Amino acid sequence: MPRLRPTAAWALAPAATVLSAFWLLPLAHLIVLGGQGRDGSDSGYWQVLTSAQYLGSLAQTCMLALVVTLAALLVGGFSGVFLARQRFFGRSALVALLTFPLAFPGVVVGFLVILLAGRQGLFATLGLELAGERWIFAYSLVGLFIGYLYFSIPRVILTVMAACESLDRSLEEAAHSLGAGHWRVVCDVIVPGLAPALVSCGAICFATSMGAFGTAFTLGTRLNVTPVAIYNVFTNYANFALAAALSVVLGAVTWAVLLLVRRLVKESGAVL
Repeated sequence: MPRLRPTAAWALAPAATVLSAFWLLPLAHLIVLGGQGRDGSDSGYWQVLTSAQYLGSLAQTCMLALVVTLAALLVGGFSGVFLARQRFFGRSALVALLTFPLAFPGVVVGFLVILLAGRQGLFATLGLELAGERWIFAYSLVGLFIGYLYFSIPRVILTVMAACESLDRSLEEAAHSLGAGHWRVVCDVIVPGLAPALVSCGAICFATSMGAFGTAFTLGTRLNVTPVAIYNVFTNYANFALAAALSVVLGAVTWAVLLLVRRLVKESGAVL
């Protein structure tokens, strides 16, 4: 392995300083704090690992993030390929409209979900007119799922559109010339070609959904997801050790998924 040149080392010094001061040192303190207990109680990690409430919250967060990721890949994947391959009037405006949610913070996304499916939202009014009762689901996991899709689908669309530019169209033409149908070409040529980009983007969507807080907080602090649990423990009970332990466990699970995805992408011959 080639050695790092002195000039390159000096170039990395500012980044290394910032990384150490604002990331590694606070992270180390967070890990140590999670191993402590309040007033002689068990350590924060032990409380997390032996609590059905926090383990259930972590499992529910992982499941929600997984479902959001799969839905975003499905919807955004088809949309991205279509937008990359087709040219029509208003295409640029449509792409801008589909990716516009990236400009919104999580609080605004949560507000949009409330306007859609809250107590005074569109679905509540429609349900009252059609069925005599309000259709309200903004303050549940369904509403949170919709909110997470707001900022997950645009990421997939942009990634897939960029990946489509590097696909070899001659492979698709060869498959068609050999008698393969449209869906056969999609499954055997396009999807494998886009697999590294889809896996990488899926990992980002999963990590974002695991740690998103603004949308969940806007929709209600009673949602049983880990970011909200960290907020409640930290703010309402001032249990810093337990909040630190929950944060470390959440980060460790997300990091493990990202590491697994990175290895899968490397094995497929791509670079994450």
